[in-house]
Amino acid sequence: MTLGAGPADLAPTPAERAAWENRGWFVREGLLPPAEVDALRAEALALCRGERGPFIDWTPPRPGEPDADVLARYLALHFPHKLSPPVRALLADPRLVAPVAGLLGPNVKCMQSMLFLRAAGAPGQAWHQDEYYIPTRDRSLTAAWVALDPATVETGCLWALPGSHAQGVLWPHAPHDDPRFDVVPGATGFPGDDAAAVPIEVGPGDAVFFHGYLLHRSLPNRRSGAFRRALAFHYMRAESLLPWMGAERETHHPGAADYRDVVLVSGVDPYAFKGYVDRSRPHARPPRPPTTLGGT
Repeated sequence: MTLGAGPADLAPTPAERAAWENRGWFVREGLLPPAEVDALRAEALALCRGERGPFIDWTPPRPGEPDADVLARYLALHFPHKLSPPVRALLADPRLVAPVAGLLGPNVKCMQSMLFLRAAGAPGQAWHQDEYYIPTRDRSLTAAWVALDPATVETGCLWALPGSHAQGVLWPHAPHDDPRFDVVPGATGFPGDDAAAVPIEVGPGDAVFFHGYLLHRSLPNRRSGAFRRALAFHYMRAESLLPWMGAERETHHPGAADYRDVVLVSGVDPYAFKGYVDRSRPHARPPRPPTTLGGT
């Protein structure tokens, strides 16, 4: 089976490509219109209420519990595309896939979706690189981060260190005691400091495309009564093996490890002969949990 990457006019512009190569990210404004954003916000609530089925660490809402309290129970939901048809459709939408395919090449697969909920007062996540958590063989990991609410400095937008992807170095992670962040360990020892960080403020429906080696973080949502909801998808070249989530235990040769719970979203999968598995289970990230999956 061969999938198209989408219309040519959705491919990265020269300016976007230059930003990707030099800074490590670019923003595409207005990728989703307001009606679709509203529908995805409603879908986020349906997921948290269990209307799309239960997930690991789901807590059934109390009778009459306000929607805001139900949403605030979780920092994030991992793999929502396995429960939600609209999220699954967005994962393969040409508006997301075509820019990624324009950067990586025609053959693209997706291994993860995430729904971030980030209620008022919720912590951010310390400096990290997505590739640290999701190890591709060819440095092709790419995130598409779609805002469903205003993501500002006040609400806890993404921050990035421009150019930090270029060296291709994965920096070690260590525990921290910074109350601004959840308990996920943060990257350490990298050049640069907070003074060099740039906030990536975006509006509802805007999308941030960023490199898997880019150092980025988020700070707490300090806006009373506001959420900073977002959907994120992680893509990579279909040509690359994916030694992730215990795949190395499935072969006697660690170099052949290849996680196969993936979705082909563009082109062809040269490893389709291996088949596909339904392995990852949708699960919640409570307000301050340890995790090995990353996210912002």
